[in-house]
Order: sequence, then structure tokens, then C-alpha cells
Amino acid sequence: MSIAFQTRRGPLPAVRDLSFAVKRGEMLAIVGESGCGKSLTALALLGLVPPPGRVTGGTVRLEGRDLLTLGEEELRLVRGARISMIFQEPMTALNPVLTVGEQIMEAILEHEPVSRKAARDRTLALLERVRIPDPVRRFAEYPHRLSGGMRQRVMIAMALAGAPAVLVADEPTTALDVTIQAQILNLIDELRREQGTAVVFITHDLGVVSRYVDRVLVMYAGRKVEERDTRDLFADPAHPYTQGLIAAQPRGLVAAQPHAGPIGVARERLTEIPGTVPALAAMPPGCAFAPRCPLADDRCTREVPPPRRAGSGLVACHHAGESHAI
Repeated sequence: MSIAFQTRRGPLPAVRDLSFAVKRGEMLAIVGESGCGKSLTALALLGLVPPPGRVTGGTVRLEGRDLLTLGEEELRLVRGARISMIFQEPMTALNPVLTVGEQIMEAILEHEPVSRKAARDRTLALLERVRIPDPVRRFAEYPHRLSGGMRQRVMIAMALAGAPAVLVADEPTTALDVTIQAQILNLIDELRREQGTAVVFITHDLGVVSRYVDRVLVMYAGRKVEERDTRDLFADPAHPYTQGLIAAQPRGLVAAQPHAGPIGVARERLTEIPGTVPALAAMPPGCAFAPRCPLADDRCTREVPPPRRAGSGLVACHHAGESHAI
């Protein structure tokens, strides 16, 4: 799949030649820095790429159908029923003038020929399933009356209302504190195991990835640079960018020297990846990561590296597997 933004100078590629598959009951994480195309990819799966962006090539296949060939009315019947999305910020995704119960009921009534009473009963069951206390009272609440954690649970209930085959979660815990974040992640993990739902999980948090995810797709500047089983990727990352992301994760506290301070401990300095993700209009030739990569050579600046086998998956790098220190 490829996505571009239409400008006065022509199409500006944002996601290029991206491909992946998710099996029933599997959780795939898409990771990378901001600006790598993760959220745009998620929106494209549901036909929600905002103008002037558009999908310019490829297919999105779900249960034998290419969603990119469906008309808006056909896609509306699929969206929310067979594929659903949990958005990053529920306060902007939920309608502020409708109660949370009405919004979940709407998702049910839109896709199933059931009575309002049956839809209400299903809604209460969903609220209970996502562990919202006192679901009868919360049914009549407006989004602003709920905490961030409960709003996110409402979003999950809405996404599950149609028993979708695929659930897309775009950084669903970013705005939540650590305790609520763990509860939401455990809930998503439990539901996908119970229902066999395939989950596409977009996140910056590699700690979350290592605990919950089956497979990892690493994106950089709109391209897939590595895709591996989670354990394989963390044990032996092949792409210099993946190595940099893992090295930049906090390692916790280390023993301090006597001069370290009154608390008696000192923190290791985190490894940094120099530079930033290039802007779409200033994409370098060859490998987009080359300007930031310590292994880059002339070939890297001229040729886009093709994907090749690496352990349990693929990596796109001329120097795949070579260790380095960013």
C-alpha cells in the first residue's frame, strides 16, 4: 500500500510500498518515531485518510475483499462491523452531545437489525465487559463526565460492538497514567485472546511491545525497515534504526559512585539517535535513514535497500545485522 498527499507540485509520497498481514488472534505492533506514517497507515485501513491525502496504490484485503475498491456506502457497512478502530484521544473521537450509551447503541443499530431494547442490553453488557463500574448509571453519562480511563474503555466498547475481525488501536493509552494504561492493555489483550480478534497496535512504547505483541513492524520515513517476531527482534535487531530505538529505552538505575549524590544511585544516560525524521518534501535519495546512520556509505545514499530475510522476518538495510553504537 502507498499513500500520498496531493500538492500543487504533484503527489507527495507519505507511505511507500508498505505490506503486512495479521492473522486471527494475533497482535502486530507498528512502531517508529512521530512522522513515520504509523497513524496514516491505520487510517488507510479503514478508508479514513483525510484530504488531501489518498491511497495511491496497493490493496487492503479483509476476508477476501479489497476494501480500497468498495464504495463509501459499502465501506460504511464494513467499518465498525468487520474492522474497528480505537483512536488515540477519546475526548475528540466521542460526540460530546450524546451520552456514551447512545453512541455505543448507534454502533450496534447501524450494523444489526435489532430493537433499541436489544441494543441497549448489548450496550450494558459491553460496558460491563470493559469493566466500567455501574454500567446502568454510566450509560446515561456524557463523555466529559468520565475519566480518561473510562472514556478509553467506552471507545473499546464501541469498537467491539460489531464483533470485528480486525481491531486497529492507534496509541490507545498515550494520555493515560501508568496504572490505567496497564488495565487498558490487559483488557485489549484479554479480548483478542477470547474473541480471536486480529489487533494492529500502534505505539511508541517498546516496553508495551515486548510484553503484549506477537510481531513487530518498524517504520521509518513511510517505509517498512524491519518486521520480525517480537522475541526475535528484541534478541537480535537487524536494522540500525531498530537497534537505536531499543538502545534508547530506559535501562533503570545503576549502582552509583560515592560522589553520585545523597540518594546513592545514578541513572545511565540514554542512548540517542541523532537528527530527526526527514520531512516528506525533503526525503533524501537512497535509504532515508542514511543521514542518521553510523553505518551509512555511498551505496546507502544512492540505493533504497530492498527487503531481505532476517531471522523470523524481513529487514531493509544494506548493512543488516551489523552492530553499531549510535
